[in-house]
Amino acid sequence: MRSDHRKWKNMFIVFATAGILLFSNSTLASATGEPEKEDLKFGFIKLTDMAPLAIAYEKGYFEDEGLFVTLEAQANWKVLLDGVIDGKLDGAHMLAGQPLAATIGYGTKHTIITPFSMDLNGNAITVSNSVWKEMKKHVPVKDGKPVHPIKADYLKPVVEKYQDAGKPFKMGMVFPVSTHNYELRYWLAAGGLKPGFYAPLKGDTSGTIDADVLLSVTPPPQMPSTMEAGTIYGYCVGEPWNQQAVFKGIGAPVITDYEIWKNNPEKVFGITEAFAKKYPNTTTRLVKALIRAAKWLDENNNANRMEAVKILSKPNYVGADAKVIANSMTGTFEYEKGDKRSVPDFNVFFRYNATYPYYSDAIWYLTQMRRWGQIGTYKPDSWYVDIAKKVYRADLYQTAAKALIADGGFSANEFPDFKTETGFKPAQTEFIDNITFDGHKPNAYIDSFPIGLKGKKEIK
Repeated sequence: MRSDHRKWKNMFIVFATAGILLFSNSTLASATGEPEKEDLKFGFIKLTDMAPLAIAYEKGYFEDEGLFVTLEAQANWKVLLDGVIDGKLDGAHMLAGQPLAATIGYGTKHTIITPFSMDLNGNAITVSNSVWKEMKKHVPVKDGKPVHPIKADYLKPVVEKYQDAGKPFKMGMVFPVSTHNYELRYWLAAGGLKPGFYAPLKGDTSGTIDADVLLSVTPPPQMPSTMEAGTIYGYCVGEPWNQQAVFKGIGAPVITDYEIWKNNPEKVFGITEAFAKKYPNTTTRLVKALIRAAKWLDENNNANRMEAVKILSKPNYVGADAKVIANSMTGTFEYEKGDKRSVPDFNVFFRYNATYPYYSDAIWYLTQMRRWGQIGTYKPDSWYVDIAKKVYRADLYQTAAKALIADGGFSANEFPDFKTETGFKPAQTEFIDNITFDGHKPNAYIDSFPIGLKGKKEIK
């Protein structure tokens, strides 16, 4: 942690040849008003994609904005969300679906918003050694190595073998509204495996109705040990917990989320709507600091990543061995022991407009909630758009970005063109099942899947 981080709370000193010049915090960020709240506590889960928070702290970007931040690891995603809702935390590293689920009332109901997307990609699906041994019998091989992407088609005969033996096939994900849950479900369903439905209308939130594969919640750091104990046979999680399985020799990551949905949004920074209204300047300033951190993480072709790895390996952040974190954070990914491949975009923090909270990203998560029954009833297309605009606050992001441009540290071409930006990405085609997603047509997208709820169907 940075020591004596309040030292320059009211002013900082610049040593120049002409002498000592004093500047207030507002001089550095002249386009932004003074922060209404300076002392802040942000929560995170021990995953490498919390990196923008760690870097904004360690590099002094929060301090540059007159913000004095404490970062605090949380036990799990529910504790983290509850902390933001009850005010123990001012904001937090969140799953992309968490603010959406809270706002629509799936789980704890509270209006949570995000003015900042923390990253793209960063997850993988890992299976145990015994499952991988069986899967490999069906996976194509080229030059002695498995051909990627590895589809769930190759897992299906393994699951069927378990079913024939009367043994349920169990896998782990980190939270019911996590990207990991939806990515794992997407991959399974694309391979013809049913991951089960939720039925909130009848009080069933297990997500296992009519399932071929039973999915359950396991906190990220516990994934490898839970699989090693045989409680689950595989899982979907962020780093470094897939690479940890490789290092421990207990499993093999079979596919990254980049291969399931290229450049998918992963985590967001969540705050309450009330916080943003009460502290607008503070909100702008914290987003500015996070944007600066994201740029630092990606700039000069990821030149800063090893320094980031060393920071993240500290026990107060991710606390995993630096070698494990570096295995994915520095542009490579090891699928099974010795099969390390170049995956330069496994972690993306700034390029491809990764930090922008697109409405279409929010709509994709809402479509998956509906597909698997978490949204229990049919909603018109307009509902999806309205919720996306309520939760994914592109307006707050734009205010921060424009302030950074005014400060002189960023150019306009580093951001979307705010004059023409609609919040919707062009129709996206790079999914493992080749189904196209158009954020303007959520119901047509939902209806296009062979497996999942369609139209006005409900599980009662």
